[in-house]
Amino acid sequence: MIPRYTKPEMAAIWSDENRFQQMLNVEIFAAEAMSKLGAVPKKAVDTVKKKAKINVARINEIELTVKHDVIAFLSAVVETTGPAGRFLHLGMTSSDVLDTATGAQMRQATILLIDETKKLAVILAKLAKKYKMTPIMGRTHGVHAEPTTFGLKVAGWYTEIQRTVERLKFALETVSYGKISGAVGTMAHLDPRVEKYVCQKLGLKPEPVSTQIVPRDRHSVYFSTIAQLGAALERIAVEIRHLQRTEVAEAEEPFTKGQKGSSAMPHKRNPIISENICGLARLLRGYAVTALENCALWHERDISHSSTERIMLPDASTVAHYMLKRMQYLLEGLNVYPENMTANLNKTKDVIFSGTLLLSLVDKGLSREAAYAMVQAAAFAARAGKVSLEEVCLNSPDIKKYLSAAEIKRDCDLNQQYKNVNYIFKRTFKNK
Repeated sequence: MIPRYTKPEMAAIWSDENRFQQMLNVEIFAAEAMSKLGAVPKKAVDTVKKKAKINVARINEIELTVKHDVIAFLSAVVETTGPAGRFLHLGMTSSDVLDTATGAQMRQATILLIDETKKLAVILAKLAKKYKMTPIMGRTHGVHAEPTTFGLKVAGWYTEIQRTVERLKFALETVSYGKISGAVGTMAHLDPRVEKYVCQKLGLKPEPVSTQIVPRDRHSVYFSTIAQLGAALERIAVEIRHLQRTEVAEAEEPFTKGQKGSSAMPHKRNPIISENICGLARLLRGYAVTALENCALWHERDISHSSTERIMLPDASTVAHYMLKRMQYLLEGLNVYPENMTANLNKTKDVIFSGTLLLSLVDKGLSREAAYAMVQAAAFAARAGKVSLEEVCLNSPDIKKYLSAAEIKRDCDLNQQYKNVNYIFKRTFKNK
């Protein structure tokens, strides 16, 4: 029974053991296909399947001499199979094994990322619904704008994560390809049915036109999608960092018993998880750039892409997985302070309703320019006098010409801002 490693944790997916196991799977499935076509004795295939073993240390030892990873791999495997091993790798080139095995690993990694991203979406949906109508100050340029709700803020994160799931699904489809087509992709020494069989066994599709490798635009989609995942997580992390600032104090990362925030200042509780995620997102963007540069290779291929991918594939996949787990933990334990949200909302009193008053004046027949000038003067007077905008408007002869006291009061009512929140939530979550 050949281990398939269908859904291990990310570190296991990119381990040497799994990499060589996937390579062995490719070799065995190819021999199996050739056996079905009558080109390889079935008894030899049965022997290989029974005896073939992966010995990472031995492979590495052989590579020190031969300076070629696939030859070292094959030599070490043949040591365990005996003479039957001569039926492995017939008509194949190294990249048939490497790229197809890598396609299987990328498929495993993407499935794991999709699962973890879906878990994050569930956490966000729960958080958004809990705080659906919790008032919070909306800010543009870091300055008070108009009121929103904390639930709406989180719902925005949720929709981006949902889009990320869809992008990961597209990446899964894009990278789930392999090739068993020989030295420059012509299948000169291979029956096309071998490629079809091997890919089907590994959950892959045959690359329609390969050279010596699977074209690297497929890999670039994977890395670009991971970079977008990082950007989505960074967006959440940046907001939490702002919300945790002392002057804001509206939300805060979990802080466990015994945890310390600073070696010098015992009072500190810092947004270290969010800052960690922001830093790692930069790393993922860098990998995406390198992946795009790997698309253009000399003729049917060179190996300038290979050195980078040996670092990038395990690193980027593991970093993205780590970021997802960290964000899940952060949001599940997020401390939310509605009372501080209300206090901050009240700092600018009701000048935040200036937009509503502007529209009401326009509805009464004023030009937008005239209405804007009138409300801006009232808002600035309210700020300077540290009184409410409603009070200034009620004492303004110009505004009272157009708006009654009841209309002014209505326009300065916080609840008016939230009349369509339920509609947005219904549209966003539908049956969820």
